[in-house]
Amino acid sequence: MAINAEGGSVSVTLFVVVPFPGRAANPEVEPWLMLEKAGQAAHKLSYKGIFVYQSGRSVSNLQITHMNYAQGEYARVISLDGMPREVLRQGNEAVIYSPQNEKVVIEKRRVQNSFPALLPVLTDTLKASYQARMIGRERVGGRDGVVVQLVPRDLYRYGYRFSIDRESGLLLKSVTLNERNEAIEQVAFSQLTMMDPAGMDWFHPNVERGKNYVMQPEQVVVPDHAEGEGWSISQLPPGFVKVDQVRRSLPGKSAPVNQLIFSDGIASVSMFIEQLDKSGSPKRGHILQGVTNVYANVVNGYQVIVVGEVPEAAVRQIGEAVSLRK
Repeated sequence: MAINAEGGSVSVTLFVVVPFPGRAANPEVEPWLMLEKAGQAAHKLSYKGIFVYQSGRSVSNLQITHMNYAQGEYARVISLDGMPREVLRQGNEAVIYSPQNEKVVIEKRRVQNSFPALLPVLTDTLKASYQARMIGRERVGGRDGVVVQLVPRDLYRYGYRFSIDRESGLLLKSVTLNERNEAIEQVAFSQLTMMDPAGMDWFHPNVERGKNYVMQPEQVVVPDHAEGEGWSISQLPPGFVKVDQVRRSLPGKSAPVNQLIFSDGIASVSMFIEQLDKSGSPKRGHILQGVTNVYANVVNGYQVIVVGEVPEAAVRQIGEAVSLRK
């Protein structure tokens, strides 16, 4: 998941998981059906709520309003901590409003897997990468939830624990678990109200008047065959596939950077590629930043940086398997 968190101090309620008294009628199928229902509910339902994102010591509160109309789905997400920031989303297209000094920076992006729409369309490949278990119930944000845990079948991905609303099927809480089954990141509703679709008066940013609006350059999609060359991976971790490729501008970079995005359906990994600056020093090796693993490599005069909320084994394999084809 990709959420920009601002530091802050909030009280976090502890949730107690209550085991089921008996086994599910079909323990192999039922948890996957619950996850599939949750994936659909996040897009089809209309709701408003506040959710808390926690990663390490960083905690953020965000408000979401989501409406589903005949013409599609719309969402507005407001950061309630730190600097004001709003995201208006229509389908997979998002516009981000970020006040900075005397101006408001507007940035367009394509978004995927944003809470509570974290769960993908289920595939046989996804089921081959994780084992799904129904492990109990818990109350989240005043609503009763069913808890489904995804246990990775290898060392290339983290585990997850999802709490799903028993009434609506909406995802209430997501917890990321490391190799020791420890919670390293979580996002959960603290308040949630199901709604009927209303008018569109709510779908606009609430930013200060009198400031100048500055549009950031849009990302440019790079086809695989662009300019007769491209990047290939000799062997991705099992279950991962390339889902997107863009060229984007990054702060402090004089030229656009190529970004390739890989996913197993839930976890995602980004690989950034840029030509080495002769005046700079190349980076190599692995570091852990919070819950994110980063692996750096140099290939054919290009700096390659692989970043993802996945174990080190996944970013390392991708970073060492990349090559430039012409």
